[in-house]
Amino acid sequence: MISIDGLAVEFSGTTLFSDISFVINEKDRIALMGKNGAGKSTLLKILAGVRQPTRGKVSAPKDCVVAYLPQHLMTEDGRTVFAETAQAFAHLHEMEARIDALNKELETRTDYESDSYMALIEEVSALSEKFYSIDATNYEEDVEKSLLGLGFTREDFQRQTSDFSGGWRMRIELAKLLLQKPDVLLLDEPTNHLDIESIQWLEDFLINNGKAVIVISHDRKFVDNITTRTIEVTMGRIYDYKVNYSQYLQLRKERREQQQKAYDEQQKFIAETEAFIERFKGTYSKTLQVQSRVKMLEKLELLEVDEEDTSALRLKFPPSPRSGSYPVTMEGVGKTYGDHVVFRNANLTIERGDKVAFVGKNGEGKSTLVKCIMNEIDHDGTLTLGHNVQIGYFAQNQASLMDENLTVFQTIDDVAKGEIRNKIRDLLGAFMFGGPEESMKKVKVLSGGERTRLAMIKLLLEPVNLLILDEPTAGQDYRHYTEIMEFLKHLNETLGITIIMITHDMHLMLEYTDRAIVIADGELIADDKPAKVLTNEAVADRAYLKKTSLYDLAVRCGIEDASGFAERFIYYERQVRADGRQNSDVQ
Repeated sequence: MISIDGLAVEFSGTTLFSDISFVINEKDRIALMGKNGAGKSTLLKILAGVRQPTRGKVSAPKDCVVAYLPQHLMTEDGRTVFAETAQAFAHLHEMEARIDALNKELETRTDYESDSYMALIEEVSALSEKFYSIDATNYEEDVEKSLLGLGFTREDFQRQTSDFSGGWRMRIELAKLLLQKPDVLLLDEPTNHLDIESIQWLEDFLINNGKAVIVISHDRKFVDNITTRTIEVTMGRIYDYKVNYSQYLQLRKERREQQQKAYDEQQKFIAETEAFIERFKGTYSKTLQVQSRVKMLEKLELLEVDEEDTSALRLKFPPSPRSGSYPVTMEGVGKTYGDHVVFRNANLTIERGDKVAFVGKNGEGKSTLVKCIMNEIDHDGTLTLGHNVQIGYFAQNQASLMDENLTVFQTIDDVAKGEIRNKIRDLLGAFMFGGPEESMKKVKVLSGGERTRLAMIKLLLEPVNLLILDEPTAGQDYRHYTEIMEFLKHLNETLGITIIMITHDMHLMLEYTDRAIVIADGELIADDKPAKVLTNEAVADRAYLKKTSLYDLAVRCGIEDASGFAERFIYYERQVRADGRQNSDVQ
């Protein structure tokens, strides 16, 4: 259906990828995978037509509709939910206005035999045929059905988009895409900021949609559930397999093992042949054999082993001032917008050094509660910040707020103060922006994951002791996800920095937080250890939390203390990973 031939992208003397060719077939569900910065989002933008490659071309049928969901949403404030969704039909309104203008011009002109008059007739005929072939007569009904299907209520239709969380804004953008009735859906990190309920809806839709889908996501379970083909972009090349991502990883491992075996055997053969040549090159009786083997080596096609990208983060930041024992205390805190109750009667105490997760489905007030802590909005009840509390806040849209025309170095140089300015290069290197080429990149050419890391550097340059992070790992590949979270864990354990995270990632909550505060139906319904929250069926069902597979395993094995089992398993897994890192360091 869509053919990609010889694509290459180069900028500032750097080749992102080259000579990439593949075909997107009807009903393909493709996972586009690779580390942050490998070129996944760039490739998706080229397929969407919003960016041009340096070389190569993308060929598609004339009537093929391609819909693109970018990683960083730019939903405009100032419109209602219904009006924003109806923007999916903006091109039809423009087409209708053009037809009306042409018809009025035809009514006033009298040069019926002129070429320009005939050109007008041809244009209005072509536009009219195209316009009336599209059934847009009931577009308001279509908008309504789409929004209701995505979980909005009729009362939401006239609310401003600014009233909604990132997850609900994502649903608005999805509604706009689906109303275009696309032949190909291009989705860049669609699960960012979505709750479990929304992710499950999206999975069901993509599986049953029957259209071609290409998705970038670091949610391995999500891509495994929905995709049947994997294209990995790595080291400027692609690998294409007709299996899901987990199966692909196994096949890639086997392929590298076979390559390594063949490479080792060839290297052994080359060494033995060169030794024979060196030994007998001056011997008359062996002249023909020596010449034969020299020619053999010259004609030998050298084998290669696929390169593995093993770059990693190295994280060091200056210490932060110590806060009081209780950074946040709430008594009867609530927030309403008119008749709409976001949450009410929140009683909560956060101690210095806590690692807290705010969890719950989209729209339950997690981000609003954070805004109350930040003193950005008015609220009911009493909220007190402790002594010397200095807040650092990482918002959902933090990465999209940076000046796209600045370089990576300029972005950090503008906020760095004091002695830390002498270590900017080191800081950039810690987050894999260390080379001259990487640090001089413009923000606008960075991938979503790279922008997130850059935004986090800006945040951590401030002397904070209370970190509030709204989906901090969204858009990160697994390695960077792990290293960022391990670094935050290090800050918490060594410097006593208090960390509050809003997340829909249950694995993150289990492994990297000590408390899970669950918000549902406008109330704080649980405040407990993460393992206990996720093994509490009543709480998990009410807040639409996905019970951990460890819980299911414990139930199947007849283990009574399911939460204890989950905690012990996670602790063991963490120790194994730590031992692995130590062993690799020794090597």
